[in-house]
Amino acid sequence: MTDTSLRSPAPVKVEKPRNQWLDVWDQFRSHKGAMAGLIFLVFITVFCAFGPMVWDVDPGKLDIRNKDVRPLYVALWNGDANVSWARPMGTDHLGRDIMANIMQGGRISLAVGWTAMILAVVIGTLVGVLAGYFKRLDWPLMRFTDLVLALPILPLLLVMMLLFRDPLRAAFGPETGIFILIVTGIGITSWMQTARIVRGDVISLKEREFVLAARSIGTPPRRMITRHILPNVLSPIMVSATLGLAAAIITESALSFLGLGFPSDFPTWGKILFDSVDRMVAFPERVLWPGLAISLTVLAVNYIGDGLRDALDPRIRGL
Repeated sequence: MTDTSLRSPAPVKVEKPRNQWLDVWDQFRSHKGAMAGLIFLVFITVFCAFGPMVWDVDPGKLDIRNKDVRPLYVALWNGDANVSWARPMGTDHLGRDIMANIMQGGRISLAVGWTAMILAVVIGTLVGVLAGYFKRLDWPLMRFTDLVLALPILPLLLVMMLLFRDPLRAAFGPETGIFILIVTGIGITSWMQTARIVRGDVISLKEREFVLAARSIGTPPRRMITRHILPNVLSPIMVSATLGLAAAIITESALSFLGLGFPSDFPTWGKILFDSVDRMVAFPERVLWPGLAISLTVLAVNYIGDGLRDALDPRIRGL
């Protein structure tokens, strides 16, 4: 008979801790609106970035003999409509292909949105971290933030466009100069909300035990900010970035719609919308396509921001 009392206990299987970003992805994936927004944002980005490689049509080419071609779907209720399979979304009054212009305009609008958003997030994060961590900088930086918040943003952008448009166009060219001006104008007028959010989180983080412990062993402020503060304010920064992208696209479209954006031969979604208003009664699709592109892209980005906010909140994830 075997003595079972001397047997060694069975080894306990220790499961590896689950990656936090997998939890974030699971929570984000459960948000149907955020997933729909992500799918659409990827689709519109691929459509604008790689579409011209497939649809090899010059967006600026004038073809007067094929002007005012209607989209293919118009033939469903109007058998006499001038439609063409070679121009499925139609052409404008100068014969320019609308699909090619939507792709090209999307490239510019998305590039302006992403670049301006990154600039605004960098400025806002820098101001927020400095104001929250260094008490002596809090008052002047926050009063400056309040001052910028009190300014009327759209009139300020219009004044900047009128003052600096010609010098920048002369220095960098008509397209690059306007791109720099619009991105800079939107970036330096859109960072304030990010700064206030980051400042509040940094102030609360300064009193946490791990920050106090790191300070007690003599960790310098620069290392404290980069190693302990910034990683813990990443979630509000990411949410603010998504909302900033939507705001930048809307602002660029508004400037282009007012005729103060890119040149007429350099299309953006707002510029296409502006050029189509005069003929929107006879050709409503010319307003429909850029309007849908702007609206759906902004809506998708807002849903992504909503999903990120829920996914990055540990209380919602049950942690």
